This record gives sequence, structure tokens and C-alpha cells, in this order.
Amino acid sequence: RELILRRPPAGHLPKSGHDMRREYTVQAKLAGAFPYVPRMVAFCDDHSVIGSDFYVMDKIRGTILRRELPAGFTLSKEDARTLTTNWVERLVDLHGVDPAAAGLQELGRSDGYVARQVEGWSGRYSAAKTWNVPSFKRVMRWLEANQPDDVANCVIHNDWRLDNVVLDPDDPTKIIGALDWEMATLGDPLMDLGATLAYWIEADEGGLAKQFRLQPSYLPGMLTRDEIVQLYSDKSGIAIEDFRFYRVYGYFRLAGIIQQIYKRYHDGATTDPRFKKFWLASWYLHGQARKAMRK
Repeated sequence: RELILRRPPAGHLPKSGHDMRREYTVQAKLAGAFPYVPRMVAFCDDHSVIGSDFYVMDKIRGTILRRELPAGFTLSKEDARTLTTNWVERLVDLHGVDPAAAGLQELGRSDGYVARQVEGWSGRYSAAKTWNVPSFKRVMRWLEANQPDDVANCVIHNDWRLDNVVLDPDDPTKIIGALDWEMATLGDPLMDLGATLAYWIEADEGGLAKQFRLQPSYLPGMLTRDEIVQLYSDKSGIAIEDFRFYRVYGYFRLAGIIQQIYKRYHDGATTDPRFKKFWLASWYLHGQARKAMRK
């Protein structure tokens, strides 16, 4: 039997980040309605064991696609398209879960998600800003002025990426697991989709974008961002006339996440060399957000 232990990273952490009890509880309760979460084994809040809260879960045996495909792993153009389609459909399935029926009605507040996220990420980015990144002031003002009403209130993953799903080892187009539920909450499904697409780097994008790519979304056959939005709309039944706000929000939110990580490196709280050039990602995301505002 293979088990996975999940614990917070070392060093100073954001006050609300890396809540192991919450992450464990979300997956334990969601399992009955969304059969892609790992099976939870146990949670421990006794810090005398390893120095922090942690939980243990069963490992899902399968393939995870990272920045590059695993050695010897191939995807035809048709398989890449099918995989992307299934990946979008699983997100639609998650958004279709009844929070009350799953016992997750206390996971988040029932309304005002869009406004809270705009205000929250504006504050978090400003607090984490270092001298070498853009201020994002115009982006923050645009988001404040163009907020739509919440379209729904559902369970959202908040980190839905190809490298956070597990593929069937015998069928690389089939998703058998979904990982990293740390940021799951109740919120607006289109905000979740916007956050997801901020990570989606297409084949014809420049070198700076590809430098920070986390998933092989560049492969021939993978859906484009516009195709993903249309497919999500078709499968969910949510009419999407203008996705600009959610696209801008996704880029800004990702800039906030990356900048919080980079500030820890900048301030010496971590020496992980992976984070050394994260300030460049803020400039790329700033450009993407400004471009999306104009379209």
C-alpha cells in the first residue's frame, strides 16, 4: 500500500495558507459526490510528531503530466484534444456538486465572491510587492470598476491544472484523480475557470511565457483558451458573452500567488532557487492582464 503525507512547506507562511485540516476535510466530504479525490486516511494536529499539522492519503497510481511529458510518454493530436475535453468536463462536474448535499456548505460564504476576490488579491499583491515588479494599479482599478455579479455559488478547486490531475496509466485521456485541494472553497465557477486559464500557455506564445509553463498545454491538439471557455459554457449551461473580466482576474490572481512566493525568497525566508526569477513572471502576467483588458 502506497501512502502520501501532506504537510505545509517550511518557513513563514501566509496566515490563511496551507490549512491541512481544511484540505483534509474538503476531500473527505467531497469524495461521495466527486469520485476523483484521493481517499483520506488520517489527520494529525499534534506538532510533536513532525512539527506541523499533516494528513495521510492513499496514493492514486497513474500518470501526472508536468512541464514536459514523462520519458517514453506520447499523446497523439486526437488524444491531446480528448484529454483536454475530459479535463474541462471534470471541472464542470465539480462545479455541479451540491455543497449542502456534500456537507460543504460551511466551506465558504454564499455570495459576494467576485468582490471579495478583487479586494483580497489587491491587498495581498500590494502587501507582497517588491521593488522589481509592476504595481498592477491600473489592473486593480479596472477589476474594481468592471466586476460582474456572481453567476453561481459552488465548490471550486482554485488550482485546476493538468499537473494536478492523475491520468489512467492504461488510457492517458482518462482522468482518475484530482490533487491539491488546498485552495478549494465555495465561489463563482467562472472565477475558477479564469484562474485555471491563467496557467494555460499556448504553443504560439513567447519564450517568457514558456519559461514559467507548468503543464504541457502547448502540445498539438490541446484546446486553446477560447475553445476551453466555449466548451465549458456548452457543458455547464452557463452563457458566457464576455470572458474578459475573468481572464484579467486570473492573470492578476496568479501574479499575486507568485509574488507571495517570490517575496519569501526576496526576504530570505526561503533559498529555493526555483523562486529566484519569479519576479519576471509578474511582468509577464501584468502584460497579459493589460492585453486582456483591451480586448
